[in-house]
Amino acid sequence: MSATAPYAGSSPIRRPVAAAALLAALVSLVFGLLLAGAGPASAHAALTGSDPQDGAVVDTAPKEVTLSFSEAIAVGDDSIRVLDPSGKRADTEAEPRDLSEGGTVRYGVALHSGLPDGTYTVAWQAISADSHPISGAFTFSIGAPSETTVALSSQEAGGGPVGVVYDIARYAAYGGFVLLVGGSAFVLVCWRGGASALPMQRLVVRGWLTLTAATLVMLLLRNPYTGSGKFADAFDLVGLQSVLDTKPGAALVSRLLLLGAAALFIAVLFGTYARREDEQERKDLTFGLAVGGGVVAAGIAATWAMSEHASTGIQASIAMPVDVAHLLAVAAWLGGLASLLVALYRTPDIGSASVRRFSAVAFGSVVVLAATGIYQSWRQVGSWSALTGTRYGQLLIIKVALIAVLLAVAWFSRRWTGRLTDTSVASSGAEVASSGAEEEDAATEPENTAPAAPDEASDDVAPERAAQLARQRAVLTATKKKRIRDADPERSGLRRSVLAEAAVAVVLLAVTTMLTSTEPGRTEEEAAGGATAATAPAAGGPVNLSMPFDTGGRNGKGTVRIDIDPGRTGSNDLHVWIDGSDGEPMDVPELKLALTLESKDIGPLPVVPDRLAEGHWTASGVQIPMAGDWKIDVTVRTSDIDQVTIDKNAKIG
Repeated sequence: MSATAPYAGSSPIRRPVAAAALLAALVSLVFGLLLAGAGPASAHAALTGSDPQDGAVVDTAPKEVTLSFSEAIAVGDDSIRVLDPSGKRADTEAEPRDLSEGGTVRYGVALHSGLPDGTYTVAWQAISADSHPISGAFTFSIGAPSETTVALSSQEAGGGPVGVVYDIARYAAYGGFVLLVGGSAFVLVCWRGGASALPMQRLVVRGWLTLTAATLVMLLLRNPYTGSGKFADAFDLVGLQSVLDTKPGAALVSRLLLLGAAALFIAVLFGTYARREDEQERKDLTFGLAVGGGVVAAGIAATWAMSEHASTGIQASIAMPVDVAHLLAVAAWLGGLASLLVALYRTPDIGSASVRRFSAVAFGSVVVLAATGIYQSWRQVGSWSALTGTRYGQLLIIKVALIAVLLAVAWFSRRWTGRLTDTSVASSGAEVASSGAEEEDAATEPENTAPAAPDEASDDVAPERAAQLARQRAVLTATKKKRIRDADPERSGLRRSVLAEAAVAVVLLAVTTMLTSTEPGRTEEEAAGGATAATAPAAGGPVNLSMPFDTGGRNGKGTVRIDIDPGRTGSNDLHVWIDGSDGEPMDVPELKLALTLESKDIGPLPVVPDRLAEGHWTASGVQIPMAGDWKIDVTVRTSDIDQVTIDKNAKIG
């Protein structure tokens, strides 16, 4: 709601024009700088090469298999597995050797000697430097491709039920951080009287509880999230110890320690600070709380910056403090917005000065968000193709659009803020109270709720009755305050617009959290441009093709029918039938086939079928090394000079 704060004194026409101009300039700058380009920057690691290569057929068994990655990764004993055609381990099952040198990240595993010919599957799983698990699989063949019985799980690393719960905890952690930091900042900077308001206390405490619980869940699930995917391993002490030795584990433990300091901050804010009546003492305590709270908030934000996207890739020493500033600005804006919403709906005491102070704080947060967001976008995306062609870039576009909507709604909030005055609220409330509220109360209240005279309360009324009357008076007072508050149309309009802002902010926070777990556009394009892991062999189904042909000579027209069974990687049986233009079986002097997987530069793999009967040819043991969209070329010769080659694509595997 702060986008128009600097224009509080301008005309109603200039305010939207200036706000729109500011928004257009920020959006243009974001997308303009995305085209500036830079050196390679990664976040999620990607497989960039292997030896042997994906789909390769080698003459002799290699001594080891090596994998190259776009950035540093963490590996364990079973991070790289090589499986023979029967599914047994072909590697020595030792921890992968670090073969990295210079700027190349490479790991290798040794293979057993004397491996037989056939198709081998390489399955790998590791943890990227930005804390996210990655995995993949590919195949290569020794001597010649063969049938393989290896069946790998289709579940990606970090997926399954454990991944779902872990992602929910990640969302909750960001939400708790926003409420904790934003709510505390709102009380200290914008509305000091909020320290005594129970709804504000509940908001901040719930933010602390949410962040603490989510951090504990993430710490316990970190081992199964990056490994087995089983909830039972959450309490594996050996696995937990290994998590504590990693950068993400250390960050989560540090966050818990900082949350202990945050608990002390909350106790002072809503305890000692709320009870301070001396103005000078309160100012001194405000300064101390602001400094201490700022350090704790920055420390908590740093636990994300030091373990996720900002901690890897180019300019990490710059990106991490920028990320901290970005997170604090998000918390100050969205957390303050939630606090303002609670204050407007649950407390009658917040004044126009507090709302205007938040407007100024929110505007400063938007400026910081724009500056840090531009840098982060350039670093993680870097090109138009990555912006529009990757999931990260598309989420970034959605985020920018949501910010635009949020700023547009904020402009309406600013208009209501400009009309809001404490004097008008008091006068309107007084009018309501004097013009019928008391009569309504008298008509609707039971006789026993009437305030007792002082003498009666002290002399004739029992203590229990006096306490009951006191509670009833408190309820009546709160009801009158609410009626006064709701009678102000400016305040009601502000509540509605802030509620709309908060609704958009919730979606914005969800999209921002999704960005933190999505592979950045630069990395995705990097991986697509290099050698990437193939999917594991997959079961398919029989392939049936029909292709008409015309060699141009006498009796040169007919139809080729092809069956490939079982239609998957490994060994297949191939049958070819040729029918003449009259539909009868047709013999030809020569028939040849070739299979090509153009996407992987495999082939053409020649197939020369044997004649089984009139118009029927067959070939057994046709090896298809990997799944994909294969092009099948058929050459038909009907005479010494009449020949034609036809082709058709078929999905195999």
